[in-house]
Amino acid sequence: MSAVLPRLLRGLGPDGASIDLAGHLDLWGALPAADPGRLIDAVGDAGLRGHGGAWFPAATKWRAVAGAGRRAVVVANGAEGEPVSAKDALLLERLPHLVLDGAVAAAEAVGAGRVIAFVPSRRRARLREAIEARRRARIDGMPIELAIAPDRFISGQETAAVSFLNGRGGLPTSARLEPVWRRGVDGAPTLLHNVETLAHVALIARFGPDWYRQAGRPDAPGTVLLTVTGTDGRPTVVETQKGVALGAAVGSIDRRRCRGVLLGGYGGTWLDPDSANTLPVSEEAARAAGATLGAGIVALLPHDRCPLAETARLVRYLDGEKADQCGPCVRGLTGLAYELEALAFGPRVVGDAGRRIEQLCDLVEGRGACRHPDGAARLVRSALRVFADEVRQHQERGPCPEAGAAAWLPTGDDGRRRPSPRPGPPRPAGMASASRFR
Repeated sequence: MSAVLPRLLRGLGPDGASIDLAGHLDLWGALPAADPGRLIDAVGDAGLRGHGGAWFPAATKWRAVAGAGRRAVVVANGAEGEPVSAKDALLLERLPHLVLDGAVAAAEAVGAGRVIAFVPSRRRARLREAIEARRRARIDGMPIELAIAPDRFISGQETAAVSFLNGRGGLPTSARLEPVWRRGVDGAPTLLHNVETLAHVALIARFGPDWYRQAGRPDAPGTVLLTVTGTDGRPTVVETQKGVALGAAVGSIDRRRCRGVLLGGYGGTWLDPDSANTLPVSEEAARAAGATLGAGIVALLPHDRCPLAETARLVRYLDGEKADQCGPCVRGLTGLAYELEALAFGPRVVGDAGRRIEQLCDLVEGRGACRHPDGAARLVRSALRVFADEVRQHQERGPCPEAGAAAWLPTGDDGRRRPSPRPGPPRPAGMASASRFR
């Protein structure tokens, strides 16, 4: 198989149909016989990183779990709590066997005895159907369990997922205390991967690390799925090689139509359109620019929306989605939301609102039991930096006319857009797209 895209999205048609087991095997063939040590090395040689948001080297996790000396658990994490994300939904609905192949291959490689698919209730039927088809065909060496994730923003966080699977309510904890690869589901070493990561594993198991590296760049190999919401509000999932300019990946970012770009999701960062256009699509490049690729979310804010109003709404949403188990969340996020709402929607602000908000970020960042407050602080800091002119105008004159417009970015299930299937944005060579699923 060549390196030409699409890879993960290969075989998908415009009709929105799922690929069943027979179609999956016709497209990709069966998984090769298990060779645990070889697959772990292949994942390492490929340079595969987790695609759930942290971008941690996958093979490092695998070796830790494989060396734990106990029967392990593999969790395919498709919770996807971000309201603006859709890549995991697309994989689970239309390409479930690619995800399940990767989960089974990972389990065999690390010596796990259990595989759990952790998905929202709206993906239950499709996954149950796929699991049953595999059971009837007897293609897996172990049963695959199905667990339903709570419909919350923090559900996909690694320790929150394990907490829920252990019957403890699904609140995140500090991975610094004891990482899940050491003690996770039912106290066993647990390898938890985002479903996109496991879909890549399924292809690496078939074609090897050299093939995987034919796409992307040496320092950012492979491909990535992005959920791109254009200025028209229509979201699309696209597959692109890592290392290409973000503007090329999403079909160009026009400053005349776009006021700012949200990269990485609601715990990510705002970028100005010019910087976003030239930013290489990789976590390394994003971090060098003070941003994060996160779970592959790209949202282009149109000019008829106020960026401070959008940020205030997002922080209020994050405040409502917090775990309520430490001060930075309980008090810090509520304070941030209040100050941002006063700046975005209130009358003329007394004093230096930007400085007060920065001080609140200092109190929140790096002090929580989990990373949830850190993401909110990162989002807020980037808004103050990228939209400094808007901050000054709001302080001096009160809210802008655009602040009264309806919310543009969705928050929560009721706010998720469900567009009709449509083609993706204009695509350069080496990029593929598919409609968003919600």
